[in-house]
Amino acid sequence: MTPAQTAAFEAGSGATPAALLLAIASVVLILAFVWVIWITVGSFRAWQDGQASLFDLLWATVRASIVLLVLGFYLR
Repeated sequence: MTPAQTAAFEAGSGATPAALLLAIASVVLILAFVWVIWITVGSFRAWQDGQASLFDLLWATVRASIVLLVLGFYLR
């Protein structure tokens, strides 16, 4: 952004573009963490009920964690 665009953005929104980008990235990562926890707890409950094997539990957790790592890499 040009300095004029940055000044207009700050005047209109009351925040810098970097602060807004950080806030959006933080919200996305928090939602991703909640999603990984939801996947893990759901798989754990299925494992407890005998509907899934231990391998299924671990595989679901690892896949969700890999998605979280890739998302974190791109949002840093």
